[in-house]
Amino acid sequence: MTDPAGGTEAACGTCPRLAWTSPAPRDRIVATSRFVVAHAFNANLEGWLVVVPRRHVLSLDEFDDTEASELGPLMRGVTAALRATTGCEKTYVLLLAESEGFQHVHFHVVPRSRDLPDAYRGARIFGLLGNPELEVVAPERMDEIAIAVRDHLAHMGITEA
Repeated sequence: MTDPAGGTEAACGTCPRLAWTSPAPRDRIVATSRFVVAHAFNANLEGWLVVVPRRHVLSLDEFDDTEASELGPLMRGVTAALRATTGCEKTYVLLLAESEGFQHVHFHVVPRSRDLPDAYRGARIFGLLGNPELEVVAPERMDEIAIAVRDHLAHMGITEA
């Protein structure tokens, strides 16, 4: 499969991560039959998750019927798990897939706390992803959040495929 920028699945920065055989909890919170949920590796905000299709796709309209039907309940579950584990007021769900090497479709599921500064609300939330002026969430903390989210998802019946 070729992406519009001329890249290929082989150049995808996401596909190799999906193939890891023994990932840390943060890198594979849950893997359903069609999707993997992980904590964003370069997040400056605790609980910034990504939902990634296991199959290399570049556009939402490339989803097959099974992927499409699994996505809704999974997103609902991830949002509920984030609200339960982080205490966030709501979540933002965004699909851009524009960064070089990361055109593989992925959904950002971002906890938005009540006290989030206005400077980061709405689309400005991306100021908390890969921001070199802020600390990245520590791997140990990402793992703690991942395990809490995984446990909550399991109580909802969303488990490993």
